[in-house]
Amino acid sequence: MSRPLSDQERRKQISIRGIVGAENVAELKRGFNRHLHFTLVKDRNVATPRDYFFALAHTVRDHLVGRWIRTQQHYYERDPKRIYYLSLEFYMGRTLQNTMINLGLQNACDEAVYQVSAGAATSLASAACFLDSMATLGLAAYGYGIRYEYGIFNQKIRDGWQVEEADDWLRHGNPWEKARPEYMLPVHFYGRVEHSGTGAKWVDTQVVLALPYDTPVPGYMNNTVNTMRLWSARAPNDFNLRDFNVGDYIQAVLDRNLAENISRVLYPNDNFFEGKELRLKQEYFVVAATLQDILRRFKASKFGGTDSVRTVFDSFPDQVAIQLNDTHPAMAIPELMRIFVDIEKLPWNKAWDITKRTFAYTNHTVLPEALERWPVDLVEKLLPRHLQIIYEINQRHLDHIASLFPADVDRLRRMSLIEEGGTKRINMAHLCIVGSHAVNGVAKIHSEIVRTQVFQDFAELEPEKFQNKTNGITPRRWLLLCNPGLAELIAEKIGEDYVRDLSQLAKLHDFVDDDLFIREVAKVKQENKVKFALYLEKEYKVKINPSSMFDVHVKRIHEYKRQLMNCLHIITMYNRIKRDPTKLFVPRTVIIGGKAAPGYHMAKMIIKLINAVAQVVNNDPVVGSKLKVIFLENYRVSLAEKVIPATDLSEQISTAGTEASGTGNMKFMLNGALTIGTMDGANVEMAEEAGEENLFIFGMRVEDVAELDREGYDAQQYYDRLPELKQAVDQIKSGFFSSNEPDLFKDVVNMLFHHDRFKVFADYEAYVKCQEKVSELYLNSKAWTKMVIRNIAAAGKFSSDRTIKEYARDIWHVEPSDLKIPPETVLPCCLR
Repeated sequence: MSRPLSDQERRKQISIRGIVGAENVAELKRGFNRHLHFTLVKDRNVATPRDYFFALAHTVRDHLVGRWIRTQQHYYERDPKRIYYLSLEFYMGRTLQNTMINLGLQNACDEAVYQVSAGAATSLASAACFLDSMATLGLAAYGYGIRYEYGIFNQKIRDGWQVEEADDWLRHGNPWEKARPEYMLPVHFYGRVEHSGTGAKWVDTQVVLALPYDTPVPGYMNNTVNTMRLWSARAPNDFNLRDFNVGDYIQAVLDRNLAENISRVLYPNDNFFEGKELRLKQEYFVVAATLQDILRRFKASKFGGTDSVRTVFDSFPDQVAIQLNDTHPAMAIPELMRIFVDIEKLPWNKAWDITKRTFAYTNHTVLPEALERWPVDLVEKLLPRHLQIIYEINQRHLDHIASLFPADVDRLRRMSLIEEGGTKRINMAHLCIVGSHAVNGVAKIHSEIVRTQVFQDFAELEPEKFQNKTNGITPRRWLLLCNPGLAELIAEKIGEDYVRDLSQLAKLHDFVDDDLFIREVAKVKQENKVKFALYLEKEYKVKINPSSMFDVHVKRIHEYKRQLMNCLHIITMYNRIKRDPTKLFVPRTVIIGGKAAPGYHMAKMIIKLINAVAQVVNNDPVVGSKLKVIFLENYRVSLAEKVIPATDLSEQISTAGTEASGTGNMKFMLNGALTIGTMDGANVEMAEEAGEENLFIFGMRVEDVAELDREGYDAQQYYDRLPELKQAVDQIKSGFFSSNEPDLFKDVVNMLFHHDRFKVFADYEAYVKCQEKVSELYLNSKAWTKMVIRNIAAAGKFSSDRTIKEYARDIWHVEPSDLKIPPETVLPCCLR
């Protein structure tokens, strides 16, 4: 948690982080001591920092529970349309501080803990930006996913190599979640399908139970607390116990693990699709449990009248909106059809109409290798009835296409849900498009590529279905929580309402020429840099210059994100210093962080190369403090909250047309970093909002990349023409950075020359020249800070509140509510 308040800060409170009242502080202290003693069974003589954290978390949760129950009661009484956000992963971060801020308890908690003990609290888990915004906007929304026992792996760097360690994030428990065994549901796998006069029946299945765990998601200062429900796999008690009759009871109990493996571990997102059975099980597990839960909630509010089942389901799309976050939950479409047709006995056409009007699909990638394509034989084995339903959906879909485009066999092939040739596969993106009433990308340029290139045939067929919803971030976490100094400085200038309406940041344009404000913004940034420099010195044993430019590139390691181009620039800067050590050089600390998927060889080689270059640069006495290179081990949300407020330059340098949107770029912009980037993803809209002259834009545009593809990309010509590029590549190739193993990076060099789809060499020259402009501006602190202020003032568009309002209006057809739910609890009511 944050540092204790100084005496001056105690006197001067700003309400965006909550008030400090004697009653508030006394109540929190009582709760803190009560939980330390009665929940954790510790006293202060033996309590650890983790115990203090848990005591504080339980104390804050006490303030949350009444609002949580009251919110669910409110939804039950009003019966609004409910929004269900299905995702196979919710990026986790710090729940404690986020909750304290949203409840207005941050300052009171800081003060209470300061009075009770100086040593408390670090971090645990939270939901995604969208869930925060849905709660803040008063939408009746639920996030659904899997409660993985092991999250994305912990990354260790050993001798420059990435090593993966298990992320046992639940080993100390989770004070925020509440198990709900009363809502445990069966999920079926395998088996066979019987057909009769009454329809199809899925029989002889294996059953796994889905146990829900609920986590509260509080809105900002509005008493709304929504629910994120994560499912955990459990074996039924009779699982394989028939073996007991032949004396193999022990093996039967051990086999329970096979069922429970479904929620054991999160698959790393590496932008490469691998058709693994366990992953398909996970995807079906979450949608099957979630749809049962949604149907239960819908029926609880609708049945009891005189309407027939068929009539009641007419209103289903008016009461339920399901957002598929990428293709991972795509099996929800055939699953809902199975429920409607096989169980509820609706006619196919009616069931299909309801299903389409219920689902909407968000696409997150244009990389062809990342799109899910499940082998038909695997689906047939695991989900035989669903394969039949998908075939029926596809047949009707193709019949419709054939009626519109007679004799266009190639169009039928391109638009089919089933890909023929070699192994038959189901194209899950095609399933999502056909089975949804709305399809959106997550940035203007991405949505345009989706519409005109990736899914062009579908967009021509139903142009009204395709939309854009540019991503956003929650300012509660990504400003108030991680950068309180800047948040409070902004509040002093334009008031506190910007926290709920980020577009009000535009008022900061009035202060671009205000010398005092310029100095204050620069001071906040410098304080954040000093703080982060101390962290780096402690954690990485590297002493860096806090006055140097903090040049930061943090994201998943992938060829399209072009960490290699950054690495080539580092080598170029190193060579320039060595060539003329007396020449003026603007000091830089280059900070790179991110995880490589465990099976992604090239990404792991890129990490090794960066660390090898860092080893040479950081230990060269000629370079000294002019240039430092640091690879941030185990980059994650809680580390992002430290580095982003301290960043001067944000690297967003993917090849134009490859990044869907990005949200890191927005976080850096809001926290006062300037962006060097290509016209890719949300960078395009950032340049529109701030003016291209207020970003460092370089390199090929989408049309340039397409032209180069047509001509044929020849890496050799850039190597031959650019002496500094040639020198850097030759150093990598010759073993300059790997003297003990000169051929270590031969795969990297070979890829750059012969297999580089992302054209690093083509943008190298423009990138290096743009970096020279960055250095030149950094020398003029006032001009740099004025550009920073213009960027912050232009960041208002990139609030997830704006994004969610657009989803609500254009896709879900609901209105956000500014109603502040009364916090008092009425009749007892379960969290439905």
